[in-house]
Amino acid sequence: MAATAASASVPGRHAPMLVIGLLFFIFGFVTWMNGPLIQFVELAFELDTVNAFLVLMAFYLSYFFLALPSAAILRRTGMKRGMAIGLFVMAFGALGFGEFAVRRWYPGALGGLFTIGAGLALLQTAANPYISILGPIESAAQRIAFMGICNKVAGILAPFALGALVLHGLGDLKAQVQAADPATRSALLAAFAARVHLPYLGMAAVLAALGAWIVRSPLPEVRSSEANAAAARGPREGLAAFPHLWLGVICLFVYVGVEVMAGDAIGTYGRGFGLPPDSTKLFTSFTLFAMLVGYVCGLALIPRFASQQRYLAISAVLGVVFSLCAYATSGYVSVGFVAALGFANAMMWPAIFPLAIKGLGRLTEIGSALLIMGIAGGALIPQAFAILREHHDFQSAFAAIMIPCYLYILYYALLGHRAGRTAQ
Repeated sequence: MAATAASASVPGRHAPMLVIGLLFFIFGFVTWMNGPLIQFVELAFELDTVNAFLVLMAFYLSYFFLALPSAAILRRTGMKRGMAIGLFVMAFGALGFGEFAVRRWYPGALGGLFTIGAGLALLQTAANPYISILGPIESAAQRIAFMGICNKVAGILAPFALGALVLHGLGDLKAQVQAADPATRSALLAAFAARVHLPYLGMAAVLAALGAWIVRSPLPEVRSSEANAAAARGPREGLAAFPHLWLGVICLFVYVGVEVMAGDAIGTYGRGFGLPPDSTKLFTSFTLFAMLVGYVCGLALIPRFASQQRYLAISAVLGVVFSLCAYATSGYVSVGFVAALGFANAMMWPAIFPLAIKGLGRLTEIGSALLIMGIAGGALIPQAFAILREHHDFQSAFAAIMIPCYLYILYYALLGHRAGRTAQ
């Protein structure tokens, strides 16, 4: 059955939205494990901060390498079957990470995370345009905000789940490892690394089961060429006719970078003040709670009181303000402002994505893939922070990265999204 924005009734969109909401819950749970996972690999593999941040590099770079192949896969399979394949790939990656973590072979564990990210690239390349064009593109931010709530509820739960199952007693264990002789140290670290195996085995089973269920789910196929077509573009053809897309790719790159900095790097930021590991492992949840509040506000305000682009501009200004406040304060107060960035970030993806793919028509899948490639910002921008903090004050490094990113997002909200268009 094919559905288009014009033909799909509102009640008819509820079931697909719930199914996609479940997928976004999975996105969130798996993605926001990375913050506390940095602390896990730092101890289990005896790494410094720069090498521990390779968790983010491996996970988010997979989007860059796999987004365009994902678009090709989706053209052959359709969005629905493509989502199922993505879940199966994620299940395979979860198995790999758990196994290599137990063996304490870091390259293999990173390979498992890369594979999980590859499955997510396929899922995201399908799910984001799917939910954007399931209804009117002008209200897409509202639908994506609902998806974001599902995503961030899972993200709030993920650090607590990993903390309870894997990272419990982290501060005491670090002290024991530092005081132990080499043989005892090795035994302690091996036992600690083994804690992650069963949770990731369970995750793999759940992902595989969901993949099988998606194939039989009530999701309709959505034809982007019908639901997201633009008016005639003149003599130019192809993606060159849509400069707002290319500027949107850059915008999504810097946005994902600041989102990951506020969510996954917040624990490392807190440790820069000497805050205890048993506290910092939960900081990601504070950022995601702030994002959840931001999504609720976005649902209430867009498009009734503010357009997608206006709300994006307000969010970017808040990002600059909170970054400056984090720089000007210290300790838990500074960490609180970093967590507050979650509120500023919440409606950025829901606004940027539909603004960037607006009017692409038959090019929606390839445009979506280019945007998904922009998720690589989550690999490169935090890694730049990890390197800069080795040579400069960590608060200065944080501000120097975050503020220019938010200023570019402000530019896209005010001008960039209109590039190449004669009208909004």
